[in-house]
Amino acid sequence: QVQLVESGGGLVQPGGSLRLSCTASENLIGGNIMGWYRQAPGKQRELVAVMSNDGLRNTANSVKGRFTISRDNAKNTVALQMNNLKPEDTAVYYCHLNQFRRGDFWGQGIQVTVSS
Repeated sequence: QVQLVESGGGLVQPGGSLRLSCTASENLIGGNIMGWYRQAPGKQRELVAVMSNDGLRNTANSVKGRFTISRDNAKNTVALQMNNLKPEDTAVYYCHLNQFRRGDFWGQGIQVTVSS
């Protein structure tokens, strides 16, 4: 069972920045996709940005141009740089891993609140 540990959330004013980081508990061998989803109160969980181990990215239209996903495969980490944050970005952010032949794994979630 792969454990995903998230860090970096918190409270920020509109227009501010945060950086989320997620580290997997073991070396990820083979094809995989790591990334971030979020869930706001009363809404369904949605994709924010994901990235494959060979560098392909998929980013939600609502955050394009503001959020950037990156990976360090040697360290089994994925990061999400969030700039120009808006109140509607407020949500619990979840790290996700889809590992070839092993399935899906989720972090426990980290709160991001954008408020003045």
